[in-house]
Amino acid sequence: MDMGPQQQYTQLTVPLLGPERSRITCPSCHAQVTTDVVLENNTNTHLFAVLLCLICFPCVFIPYCTDSCKSKNHYCPNCHAYIGTFKN
Repeated sequence: MDMGPQQQYTQLTVPLLGPERSRITCPSCHAQVTTDVVLENNTNTHLFAVLLCLICFPCVFIPYCTDSCKSKNHYCPNCHAYIGTFKN
């Protein structure tokens, strides 16, 4: 009895990433690497800026100068693949 084509499944485990560089195996190139972290403004950064604009205009730039208000994007230094994001 023919069961048809076989399907293969690959299970990817998402590494737990924090705000700092992490030692992982890259899911793209499979090398053991320490991730590069790139800070990026996100929706929360802009919302905090709008809130501060309403409360005290000179403080509007604080979220853009504070790392804790930004997303931390992790990349592989070997193949430059995006690995994941840590958000506070």
